[in-house]
Amino acid sequence: MKVMVVGGGGREHAIIKKLKENKEITEIFALPGNGGMQKDATLVNIGAKDIDAQVEFAKANGIDYAVVAPDDPLVLGAVDALTEAGVPCFGPNKNAAIIEGSKVFSKNLMKKYNIPTAQYEVFSNKDDALKYLETAPIPTVIKADGLALGKGVIIAETREAAMDAVVSMMEDKVFGDSGSNIVIEEFLTGPEVSVLSFTDGKTVVPMVSSMDHKRALDGDKGLNTGGMGTIAPNPYYTEDIAKECMETIFLPTIKAMNAEGRTFKGCLYFGLMLTPNGPKVIEYNCRFGDPETQVVLPLLESDLFTIMKATTDGTLDKTEVKFKKGAAACVVMASNGYPQKYESGFELKIDDSVADKVYVAGAKLDNGVLKTAGGRVLGVTDTADDLKTALRKAYENVSKVHFENAFYRKDIGAKALKGE
Repeated sequence: MKVMVVGGGGREHAIIKKLKENKEITEIFALPGNGGMQKDATLVNIGAKDIDAQVEFAKANGIDYAVVAPDDPLVLGAVDALTEAGVPCFGPNKNAAIIEGSKVFSKNLMKKYNIPTAQYEVFSNKDDALKYLETAPIPTVIKADGLALGKGVIIAETREAAMDAVVSMMEDKVFGDSGSNIVIEEFLTGPEVSVLSFTDGKTVVPMVSSMDHKRALDGDKGLNTGGMGTIAPNPYYTEDIAKECMETIFLPTIKAMNAEGRTFKGCLYFGLMLTPNGPKVIEYNCRFGDPETQVVLPLLESDLFTIMKATTDGTLDKTEVKFKKGAAACVVMASNGYPQKYESGFELKIDDSVADKVYVAGAKLDNGVLKTAGGRVLGVTDTADDLKTALRKAYENVSKVHFENAFYRKDIGAKALKGE
């Protein structure tokens, strides 16, 4: 079996390493991948959004199955194009990927089908949004409607900050057309939980829960990032809460999408807030989360490729999805200055003893030398019987990875240990 994985970050590296465990798979191609994946996949210089080139490559190379991992190609219709070309895929088609592609769509879906979420208003006019903010409760949350690399959400602590966010999105176009429409919503409080789930459009199987660390600096200070580390399982997500989420959020979402003629297959990510009034949806993603994938997949005991094919074929109810007991921790190593201005191009050295625990996100090969090429450079993961040990091992692994201007948070998992 020849498999191609679209995307080039740490999430894709984690998916590729897990797929390699399947003996049926003879070759894995990463489009475009990154220099840090060279030992695990054949790198193909085709961008994640270059759908025509992906289809041509798949046809020319006899690809048996494709995994479309990032949000952009899913929202642009990569699965539709590949499926039409006869290549079965893991991931939702364009019509279902809108659940992440448009915040306005997903909020309206939740309202229509009584799925618990924050109260909200939608605006397509800047002046209307600013007028609303004159009396809106503060803090508040401002969201760009479209995709914005995970950065299109601003939590405004003051009225002035909220108004600045509206102007930057709608007038200054900091997120391009993604900010043409915005959602202003109620600020929720409580522990955050990420729950990724496999679904074939009928059955939904949640994966082990996780906790992301979005802020750049220790103590949840600094700017929002794509994620500075993550742990699994999330101790705040109890069996009772999981049951409630299945009944009030997960199954109702799958049914709502079916009712709208937008059957969702692939990985549906539920970003949840465990509020004093019960679990509520903060966001949906139409794909594996990053860096949550780097802790969830190492705990997966069942075969990933078999599960992925079952989501495509509609046989998930007959497929084993089993996770190991224990815990996983991932520490992201980034370039100093991320998520704003940073320098790249430094040699990246990964000790052989930890190479299988490292998921590379931002690296390139320069005359055979691996060098940094991004803000988030890599994630270092380990697993253990308990979270404390998994964290200790992950931080020990961090000491075996070296590049100039590296920085990372020293408190990943601290909140979770408190929650235990």
